[in-house]
Amino acid sequence: MSTSSLEPLVRSSSLYRTQRCDALRLAQAGESVRLAGWISRKRNHGNLLFVDLRDHWGITQCVLENPLPVEGVEFDAQQREQASLFLQMEKLGLESVVSVAGEVRARSEDTVNVSLPTGDAELSLRSIEVLSASEPLPMPVNRDADYPEDIRLKYRFLDLRRASMRKKILLRSRVIADLRARMTSAGFTEFQTPILTASSPEGARDFLVPSRLQEGKFYALPQAPQQFKQLLMIAGFERYFQIAPCFRDEDARSDRSPGEFYQLDFEMAFASEDEIMTVIEQVLHGTFSEFANFSEGASKLVSALPFPRISYADSMLRYGSDKPDLRNSIEICDVSDLFRDSGFGIFAKAIAAGACVRAIPAPGAASKPRSFFDKLNDWARSLGEKGLGYISYPSLCEGQGPIARNITSDLSSALAKRARLNDGDALFFVCSERKQAESFSAQVRERLGVACESIAQDRFSFCWIVDFPMYERDADSGEIVFSHNPFSLPRGGLSALNDQDPLDIVASQYDIVCNGVELSSGALRNHDYASLQRAFAIAGYDASILETRFPGIFSAMRFGVPPHGGAAPGIERIVMLLAGESNIREVTCFPLNQTGQDLLMGAPSVISSEQLKPLGLRLLDKEKRAKGEK
Repeated sequence: MSTSSLEPLVRSSSLYRTQRCDALRLAQAGESVRLAGWISRKRNHGNLLFVDLRDHWGITQCVLENPLPVEGVEFDAQQREQASLFLQMEKLGLESVVSVAGEVRARSEDTVNVSLPTGDAELSLRSIEVLSASEPLPMPVNRDADYPEDIRLKYRFLDLRRASMRKKILLRSRVIADLRARMTSAGFTEFQTPILTASSPEGARDFLVPSRLQEGKFYALPQAPQQFKQLLMIAGFERYFQIAPCFRDEDARSDRSPGEFYQLDFEMAFASEDEIMTVIEQVLHGTFSEFANFSEGASKLVSALPFPRISYADSMLRYGSDKPDLRNSIEICDVSDLFRDSGFGIFAKAIAAGACVRAIPAPGAASKPRSFFDKLNDWARSLGEKGLGYISYPSLCEGQGPIARNITSDLSSALAKRARLNDGDALFFVCSERKQAESFSAQVRERLGVACESIAQDRFSFCWIVDFPMYERDADSGEIVFSHNPFSLPRGGLSALNDQDPLDIVASQYDIVCNGVELSSGALRNHDYASLQRAFAIAGYDASILETRFPGIFSAMRFGVPPHGGAAPGIERIVMLLAGESNIREVTCFPLNQTGQDLLMGAPSVISSEQLKPLGLRLLDKEKRAKGEK
């Protein structure tokens, strides 16, 4: 049954209501109607009690008149009933659920609320049925004031009644429906993949589920449907998608939830990297354009198609990050060559020892007071850095500051030209080994973007990051490991794996980034069996181990595999951006807190020995677990 066919059932129901709280109109004046919902607000004006009744769809103002006594005159039956109703409503707590009936009438001119669809009419109450009385509330519902997150999560059902939260959760539903419609229109078919599956040695920690029937063995909740969607391509379903639940036992961040999250998971067969990227950027461009006006104020601009593509190496150089916020107009540049033989000893010696120097422009900062530069220097030191040198350029031919006094005017001009400065700008310098220089210069760029007002707030700025390194060296072990998805196709195929230094191999991987948030990683998959074996061998995986740890995908690789690839943009991150939030818990109905606890349901919870016994499990105390004892 379609949703459109369900709507009349709600409108015509007469058990609790004859219409919804958003539907009352002045044209109904004189009609008798019944409404149901929660008591959102009450305003007592002595002989008048105004009540805002709220349901899922909207708010209607109801009114009760308390008859005034006249000396020597007793109330008649109608007046006594009206006084009783007034007292009953007066005693009811906010958020009590009621079904009320009465007569529609026009609001007085001074009480018309133009911000509500029902704002020119009200319901004069004649009866009240209390469906569920509410106790005093542990947190306010009828306003959006800040409240401690632990209380909000413990009483999430109340938190979700607040207008701002309802708006964001309903946005999430609409976004998912929009994405689903766009994927279907693009020729994709929705499939559901297993929730109980095998543990994977790659990625984050798995959530494990013990098997009762196979004692001593465990299922794992899927970190992503990666292998299953590849198997669907091998099975011949050429365009797959689903709104997929994923489970990862990892620490919480503002843009990542511990436990579970959802993603728009999709895969395409017989498709090039360009074709895959074109499909998903068109879908995301459409969805972001559809909901770009969700936040208060003017509608935000969405990057024009096609989205810009930036190589991983170029992104790390220009932005210090592989998820750059392109709303920030500041671009980093490398100036190591200019300082190498410059005579500026501090930088020259560091460069000779293998360091690099990155320069970060600060638009318009030359006019700022000395305290601006001193505070940035103190901030850098608070992060464990040696400091943050700078040159201020009131004009491009006049560099000022500590560094400027120790270099030639020619070098000062060359630095300004390399960084593409304008008169009135300043230039900050980071000198360190490459990875540290990238990381710190990204932080400086972000801080200067805010301080110099270089971040455009009126847009969703998309880009693709491409050409990721296939491998990297593990910082602890020194061994070669996969940088990203191990099933990715290396550029150059098997010959690249055989002939190139692993650290020079580039993968057909691509990330889509919006406003500095990585929405998705994706890749072309390695569909050649020999090449895939070789790729894993470089990372230290023996062929026999692969057959054991990835039996499904490696078995299927022998029986005809089409070229294929895909990606999986995160639902929470998409909605978070559209809602103008920085924390995905704000766009999730029932999230875990930062320590992975569900404060509402009390999860994770203690399991009794009786429940563990059929699983062949028992718990060790903490001390024995720490020692690894049996």
